[in-house]
Amino acid sequence: MTKIVKVGDIECGSDELFLISGPCVIEDELTMMKTAEKLKEVSERLKIKLIYKSSFQKDNRSSLKYYDGPGLDKGLALLSKIRDQFGFPIVTDVHYPEQATAAGEVVDIIQIPAYLCMQSTLLVAAAKTGKVVNIKHGQFLAPDNMKHPAAKCAESGNDQIILTERGYTFGYNDLIVDPRSFYHLRNIGYPVVFDVTHCVRKYGIPSADPNGGMREFLPVLSRAGVAAGVDGIFVETHPEPAKALCDAASQLCVYDLEEFLKPLIDIHNLEVSYRNK
Repeated sequence: MTKIVKVGDIECGSDELFLISGPCVIEDELTMMKTAEKLKEVSERLKIKLIYKSSFQKDNRSSLKYYDGPGLDKGLALLSKIRDQFGFPIVTDVHYPEQATAAGEVVDIIQIPAYLCMQSTLLVAAAKTGKVVNIKHGQFLAPDNMKHPAAKCAESGNDQIILTERGYTFGYNDLIVDPRSFYHLRNIGYPVVFDVTHCVRKYGIPSADPNGGMREFLPVLSRAGVAAGVDGIFVETHPEPAKALCDAASQLCVYDLEEFLKPLIDIHNLEVSYRNK
């Protein structure tokens, strides 16, 4: 049975689909506010609960020349402003244990990056903030082995956990989503999110390169994940994806989000109806 994890007024793991969305990395305030304003509009019109996501730091960029965010203090200040102005719960990544306490004072969910999902000190620090911990599935782990990082959080006194799928490394610079993973992750007992925009990235290609992602696969992958019964969908959005400072080829234009979500909501409602027969 899936544990219900509360994030604000959102019951993650219930029959209600929820959305995690926002720019990949925190950019200028205008971009962040424009995104938040449109997300608010879409959330209210489609009646889908939304958690705003953006990273104050991207520490796994493939070159030191690439933008890696505004840093902890400036980033958290802007996320706090968005939370207060729009009322969204907030999620952001932490890369180092010493970032967890400060992040926990602002955000509702602390996210553990996929590459770092087995780092014990990071998981313990995140868990000890008392905030919900979203652990992204590492590309190097079989999905059922995500029980181990989840257990590290639970054994640290915090079982408010979400597990996020974002694909497996396959071949060269590619990620493949195996729908069996949703089954295995759900059996661990926590809400499951599908991060659809990261799984279409072409790794090894600069994230500003227009060939660095396969955005055309977002609809089919997201629909498959929702049909498989995920609890939430993770879609990074930007007002002008081609100009985004990170993951320009995979983020969805925020102005296209409403039409993108409509079939997902319909599929989710059908899946819930079937599940509850």
